[in-house]
Amino acid sequence: MMDTLQRFIFENTAVRGELVEISDTWKQVQARRDYPAPVKTLLGEMLAAAALLSANLKFKGMMVMQMHGDGPVKLLVVECDSDLRLRATAKLGHDVEIPEGAGLTQLVNTHGRGRFVITLDPADKMPGQQPYQGIVPLDGDSVAVVIENYMLRSEQLDTKLWLAADANVSRGLLLQKLPQEGGILAHAAEDEAEAWNRTVMLASTVRTQELLSTDINTLMHRLFWEETIRVFEPRHPSFHCTCTREKVANMLKMLGKPEVDSAIEELGKLSINCDFCGQHYEFDAVDCAQLFAIDNTSDAIQAAGSVRH
Repeated sequence: MMDTLQRFIFENTAVRGELVEISDTWKQVQARRDYPAPVKTLLGEMLAAAALLSANLKFKGMMVMQMHGDGPVKLLVVECDSDLRLRATAKLGHDVEIPEGAGLTQLVNTHGRGRFVITLDPADKMPGQQPYQGIVPLDGDSVAVVIENYMLRSEQLDTKLWLAADANVSRGLLLQKLPQEGGILAHAAEDEAEAWNRTVMLASTVRTQELLSTDINTLMHRLFWEETIRVFEPRHPSFHCTCTREKVANMLKMLGKPEVDSAIEELGKLSINCDFCGQHYEFDAVDCAQLFAIDNTSDAIQAAGSVRH
């Protein structure tokens, strides 16, 4: 079965929903790195959440979701573009022990200084346009609650998430209250509130194991069989890494020639592995010299072009 994201809307209400099932992509993420089980759970839940949120992007580009930790887990990152192409990685502290069954607070927010970051990076930026970035404290004891609180604070959108992940699959359910445009009558507001509360109550009956083991169509019918639902064409998330040798070269150039030359002198060559896909890149002394020789040549050409006779 292909990885699938199913969008739907509850007819005659301002509530939309999504269900996602990510298996192949999740296994490809895990094939690159061997994470302890509790870390897999957190990263898998973030993978599902990123797909659910990215399905509603109104631009062509990338959403980056990060949790910066002050505990054994230092960083969790998931990237998802508007075509639902995903990659993910986690960074752990050196020689840390990951207790079995540990949750978000114990692993990432041990001392209360963890941060949650969402970056929206359009592919076709206007001149001078910078990516949008929202940064908030890790407010919640689960990935779902942290994201719900972020969406309410930063986007003013009522959002509810149910997330689950194991070694085989990453799954999630999202409900979101659509924003109202213009004025709204008191009775209409009451009806919308009732519809929202009803759908959230129905979704809240799902259990973690049920979410992990039940296919999308069965789960949708089981939870919302009394509701009238309009279903949209399904979409299919996939694994995709954006790393290239050119991007690694640009990273080295940003470090500067003195630092790169010092590393070459000490190590003989630079070996760099992509944290997301494991792709290996090597740069020897000649490769690094060429990086900065190109810049020097460009500078010389520009300088010569500025001479007036």
